[in-house]
Amino acid sequence: MDYRTAAEFWGVLDQPELAVLLHSVVGGTPAYRHEFVHSDAPADLADFGDWVIRTVLNPSVPLFREARYLLAEETGARDTPLYHGVLGAIALGHNTRGGIAGYLERPSTNISHPLTVLEDCGLVSKEPDAFRTGRSTYRIAEPLITFYSAVMRRNWSFLERGMAEQAWQAGQETFRSQVAGPHFEQLCREYALRNAVALFGGPPSTVAAGTVADPAAKSQIQVDVAVLGTEGGVLSLGEAKWQQTMGVPHLDRLRRARDLLAAKGHRTAGTRLACYSGAGFTADLRRAAVTENVLLVDLPALYAQP
Repeated sequence: MDYRTAAEFWGVLDQPELAVLLHSVVGGTPAYRHEFVHSDAPADLADFGDWVIRTVLNPSVPLFREARYLLAEETGARDTPLYHGVLGAIALGHNTRGGIAGYLERPSTNISHPLTVLEDCGLVSKEPDAFRTGRSTYRIAEPLITFYSAVMRRNWSFLERGMAEQAWQAGQETFRSQVAGPHFEQLCREYALRNAVALFGGPPSTVAAGTVADPAAKSQIQVDVAVLGTEGGVLSLGEAKWQQTMGVPHLDRLRRARDLLAAKGHRTAGTRLACYSGAGFTADLRRAAVTENVLLVDLPALYAQP
């Protein structure tokens, strides 16, 4: 199910922050709603942590071992630690081939086979950079495996002793920064894809993350939601922040990215800049958005009726 349908299915459509956190764990798999958690759902945002402890981190609940079963069943992996290591690297943000190899302290050739197997069985997707030909990143396609790799596996010493509360306490910050944050960016890309015609004036050929080189600053600008049109133009450039109130500096970065792309020959005359935030926007940014037709998408807008 798509993220909005999943929120409705879990009964949290009117609580968008909770909906994002919940989807960061269970994604859109219908079976996880009842059979795998004994029909237990978080009552509200304050209950989310307790829900994680009593379900996902509870050995007596089927969801506890589901991620490990998925990996074993889908890949038939024999060198299980290597596969778990690759997934763990991606879950923690080391999502390029070189980054994964460096994190695991292995040659790149050693991770080629597990990456290929994980791609072939659909557990990992390889996503091209929107603006840099030949550059791509890897993303875990199943949220539960991301949660397992980033939170559960790293705190297994607690979990195997039945210390779920301690495991959640130790992994909570990693969950918010490395799991929920990147997952929110992915939901924003899905939102942009589904609403591209209405929001940006044309059908998209690609909706992806991208990097724009800034030679003058000797840096790169990360564009979280790049929407490219079917006729070659850049329909939108967007930045997404899960835990940060967005302001004019975020808009300035998007303006700079647009100017740099224009200088490289990209068609940006009709490019609409967009800010996606899980924490809201400053008054200055809201005023600038009105003046420049900048799209502002907060959590209620993300889950609004299409």
